[in-house]
Amino acid sequence: MQHWGGREDLWIFGYASLIWRPDFDFSEQRRARVHGWHRALKMWSRINRGTPECPGLVFALLSGGSCHGVVYRVPRHEVPAVVARLWLREMVTGVYDPRLLRCSTDKGTVQALAFTLSRRSPNFTGELSEARYREIFSVACGRYGSTHDYARQTLESLRHHGISDAALTRLLNLASRPTSPAGGEA
Repeated sequence: MQHWGGREDLWIFGYASLIWRPDFDFSEQRRARVHGWHRALKMWSRINRGTPECPGLVFALLSGGSCHGVVYRVPRHEVPAVVARLWLREMVTGVYDPRLLRCSTDKGTVQALAFTLSRRSPNFTGELSEARYREIFSVACGRYGSTHDYARQTLESLRHHGISDAALTRLLNLASRPTSPAGGEA
């Protein structure tokens, strides 16, 4: 909020559930691309999409690459209330590093609030095997539903906005591929 300054509308960058469930009013939305950050299903979720005993996954913005998503313009006078609600949703455990990022849109560049994750965070998964993703997709479920449904809803919403995500498509295809009883692929 301090970097925003309060003199103009605030843009918010959505790259996962904020696309299909923003839960705030906005005056404009645009497709956008952020350079230097990418969407990755590499953040542990022990409440919303999993449990402490069976953690699920949620998306985070990790450094490197680029990410297509949606930016929302929140009118200046509504920003304090919207950000307060957004903080309750996204920052309950303080895991994200909120930042203002440059987002390219077809109508020009905007600075938008985005929720990023440090690879030093204890909630960063590091590299996961295909077998681990399949396991998480098949069993992880929290108060807002399963990791698999969350990832599927994100992919469907991205497609609705004309955005493709090959990495997410590949991950979701893992969930539908059978494995043999010994744990190998059938």
